[in-house]
Amino acid sequence: MDLDDTDRAILRALQEDARVAFSEIARRIDMSSATVHDRVKRLEEEGVIRGYHADVNPEAIGYGLSAIVGLRVEQGREDEALDLLKSIDGVQEITLTTGEWDIVMRVYAPDTAKLRELMFDRIAQVEGFSRSQTMVVLDTEYRTHELPV
Repeated sequence: MDLDDTDRAILRALQEDARVAFSEIARRIDMSSATVHDRVKRLEEEGVIRGYHADVNPEAIGYGLSAIVGLRVEQGREDEALDLLKSIDGVQEITLTTGEWDIVMRVYAPDTAKLRELMFDRIAQVEGFSRSQTMVVLDTEYRTHELPV
């Protein structure tokens, strides 16, 4: 889909604050609210906008520990492993990668005991699992969901 300057302005506004009113976006870009509404609907239908989400602070809800986990999975068992990994509480993100690890995940746990349980009792039991490396996140210095548009 080709995006014009108006689409990009709308996307920038929604990335800054997904709750911003269409009337406010319209005011900013000198356009009618109805036109902004139509454009947003088209961006959603085309899959440019995938959804609207609250950015919840993991620590505020009891997940004080985060880790990056690299997994190696037996060849041909990736789909099986992915299905099981998606169902595990605490798994926040799953990325298929090239290089040393087949899968790289971000996981959250309340503490090291729960992280150990997550790794040994859940993730290590996934069919096709062969090896992992867990890197505890000490601090996240920068994070954004905004893409340059």
